[in-house]
Amino acid sequence: MSISRGAFFIFGVFCATLSVAHHSFAMFDRTQQVTLKGTVRDYQWTNPHVFVQFLVRNDKGEDQEWSIEGASPNMLYREGWTKTTFKAGDQLTLVVNPLKDGSHGGYFLFCRFADGKTLGSVGGQKAPG
Repeated sequence: MSISRGAFFIFGVFCATLSVAHHSFAMFDRTQQVTLKGTVRDYQWTNPHVFVQFLVRNDKGEDQEWSIEGASPNMLYREGWTKTTFKAGDQLTLVVNPLKDGSHGGYFLFCRFADGKTLGSVGGQKAPG
């Protein structure tokens, strides 16, 4: 019986480790917030995380594509998101935690649509004002 308990314990630790590793935010600089103004290129309502492909015009007038990651569709649905929340061509102001390596990407915190409507992420993160 003790072998079964030991195997069950090891299996539980293994599963917990996989779960935590999968949901790591280590690649994002959670101490920084970057504001991006641009256009939605694509919106992916997929598991395990949603993504917004976002075009931001740089100082040279060139579009740079940013990949913005959000939480899972299940969690975001509870915050009011749907598979049609964003559409290609939508003009947005996004606030994200940027990637630590400086790549064009980040973790979604909140956004403001062109009509002034705001949308937050999981945990009630809302746009100021």
